[in-house]
Amino acid sequence: MTDPILDPEELSRAKAELRQRMARQREALAADTADAANRLAMHLSGAVAPSSGTVVSGYWPMRDEIDPRPCLTALWSAGCRIALPVVPDDKQALIFRAWEPDEELVPGPYGTSEPGPEAEVVYPTLLLVPLLAFDRRGRRLGYGGGYYDRTLAALREWQTIQAIGVAFAGQEVDAVPAGAHDALLNGFVTEAGFIDISE
Repeated sequence: MTDPILDPEELSRAKAELRQRMARQREALAADTADAANRLAMHLSGAVAPSSGTVVSGYWPMRDEIDPRPCLTALWSAGCRIALPVVPDDKQALIFRAWEPDEELVPGPYGTSEPGPEAEVVYPTLLLVPLLAFDRRGRRLGYGGGYYDRTLAALREWQTIQAIGVAFAGQEVDAVPAGAHDALLNGFVTEAGFIDISE
């Protein structure tokens, strides 16, 4: 495994450049990849089989993110509890609130949609994580807010979790620039298949 970039300015520049490139890449992939959401769900169900009652967090897709909703519907039908992230006011770790496929959402920050404040707070053990880029070392490039890094670190302090990045296959890169506080994922699921990361 390549050592993380330690110089903060160099790391910030490298991430910003990759974000710009991969945002354009993902936009093109979203336009050209037919039936990606259903193929994504098929590959996830073949690789991950959580038991009934498992709390699974997903996300509501925005812009040109690959759509995880068929995955969430299949997991809910299999007896899992589904949660969606809520961005807290203090910009610390995400909060997860229970959600079912027929329930309405409210607008959240950054163009997100999230369950309302009346929804129960839950703690997922399987997380489906959005991203801009990923590599085979388990590294993920997000949007720069650090929410998932803080969230995964907090959850891993007190329970075993599985964090799976969700992306188009074309979002894979040779190496994601990463620092010491960037959380590693356990695998990635794309419309082309499941990539298991052995830690």
